[in-house]
Amino acid sequence: MDVVMTAGGKPRPGESLYALTQGKYKALLDLNGKPLIQWVLDALNGSAKIGSIVIVGLPTNSTLDSNKPLTFLEDQGDLLSNIQAGGLDLLRQDPSTEQFLVVASDVPGATPAMIDWLVDKVEETDQDMYYFVVERSVMEKRYPGSKRTYLGMKDMEVCGGDIHAGRAAVLKSTNPIWRRLIEARKNPLKQAWLLGLDTLFMILFHQLTIAVAERLVSRRVGLDGHVIVCPYAEVGMDIDKPFQYEIVKADLLKK
Repeated sequence: MDVVMTAGGKPRPGESLYALTQGKYKALLDLNGKPLIQWVLDALNGSAKIGSIVIVGLPTNSTLDSNKPLTFLEDQGDLLSNIQAGGLDLLRQDPSTEQFLVVASDVPGATPAMIDWLVDKVEETDQDMYYFVVERSVMEKRYPGSKRTYLGMKDMEVCGGDIHAGRAAVLKSTNPIWRRLIEARKNPLKQAWLLGLDTLFMILFHQLTIAVAERLVSRRVGLDGHVIVCPYAEVGMDIDKPFQYEIVKADLLKK
């Protein structure tokens, strides 16, 4: 399965990671001797299930190690545009592409075995989009004190993962709610508001289940979506704050 890696973004003065990045790309932040994004690339390269990789958001002259075909695209201005540009480039390279992974550049704990598991789960069904989530108990056991943002549901509490998947045909979707949902990705209640008052009320009163969430989101965005509970906390452990950087840094040093 081919991959779009989202790597855009330079923290600005006043933002939480600026002290570490000092105006440089977050994806190139040094983590135990190599760029943050290289850890994720290594996991992708170690998976026999991964094909071509398009990195969107770094300069085209960037130098990273990869034994998979690697393409760089400039930042397109926002996350949705970056995903669309990367997916369209995969289609340009291979028009027969049907599904692809969308992988964030800041989940350095991911391993080849985890990538294999994610691809296998996506290939089990034939849907438009796949959204991976991690249960709170799994995340807090693996990364105590990581302070993720959780969504309280009737059957569990979850946080969003940072690796997802979609069908190439989704790139043609023009529903404007996509951009608003992605912009609100760090605020589950705002996303629920965008999906409708019924969804918001079910979340507030802990009446929303994973299965119901699938149906509501699919209906609202006009696509067939599937939520998959992932057993790997690493898939949801991105680095947004300095203390999260230190948690992951210490964890990787142990290995």
